[in-house]
Amino acid sequence: MDNVVVLRVRDIDYDPVTVPISCGDAFRGQPVTWKKDGVHKSELQGNHIQVTVAEWDGGNYTCHLGPEGAPLNYTLVMIQLEPDNRTVILEQRGHDQGYIHCSTPNYRGSFHCSWSRSEDRSNTAVLLVRGQRNQESVSCEVHPDGSGMTCEDSNCPYKEEQHRVTLEVYMYSVFRLEGYSKAFYIRDIVTPARLPHLQLSKGNLFKWNYPESWERPCSFFSLLFQVKVVHNGHTCDHHETILNDTTSKTQYEVSTISKRYVFCVRAQDKHTGGPWGHWNHCIVNREIVQSSMNHDFICGL
Repeated sequence: MDNVVVLRVRDIDYDPVTVPISCGDAFRGQPVTWKKDGVHKSELQGNHIQVTVAEWDGGNYTCHLGPEGAPLNYTLVMIQLEPDNRTVILEQRGHDQGYIHCSTPNYRGSFHCSWSRSEDRSNTAVLLVRGQRNQESVSCEVHPDGSGMTCEDSNCPYKEEQHRVTLEVYMYSVFRLEGYSKAFYIRDIVTPARLPHLQLSKGNLFKWNYPESWERPCSFFSLLFQVKVVHNGHTCDHHETILNDTTSKTQYEVSTISKRYVFCVRAQDKHTGGPWGHWNHCIVNREIVQSSMNHDFICGL
């Protein structure tokens, strides 16, 4: 951020601060003029200037050779509240997740992070993203709509993680700057994808497969499955359950309960106890069974 000046203040109603700005040594002695946010400022002349910043009055200062000349250089003046940062740009997802949520379906190195802007901060943009693990860079690319980013980590999936991934995201709204940080092990954000080919056979025996995106061999990267049976018409997250169990197998036999119920199953990394994946469900309604994976797929009875 060589062209960014961050003015760190302790209170919104801070006293005016004078900030020095330079167009660059290459333009020393030239008839340099300045614009703030595209508007010519006749009082600002010369290669080196002093600008006064009060409240949230930051700005993008560009230098030119004459009022109509092309921009030669720029300095972006931004304001950040300290020490608590008092964030208003992003909405917190919960005390356990913070402002940035990261997840990945496997250990191959790529992971996705997302955030939610506050309703009155729709013009928010990302200024800088920095990722690191044990002093090695983690490459991150912000999505075009600015709602998240995809990062690549070079850590070996077969190696036990010794160091966390640390992320720093700097966002601004108008000229207010806020910094967000997150640190985690990849094993703590691995969320298995939905389980394919959920089907019912032999009356009450449900079967499914490991996700195609999951690591191989499955004997090394094992999954634990949570199975639930809820009343017909209820979702898998409903607190009232007929059956709730876990298994390491890719099948589960449900004892005869009724002809109408919902079978639910989801996965978790067996060895790390990380996040549970999304539910798959199969609706058993008398003689008709519908799979949540494909509405055209009928589970065999």
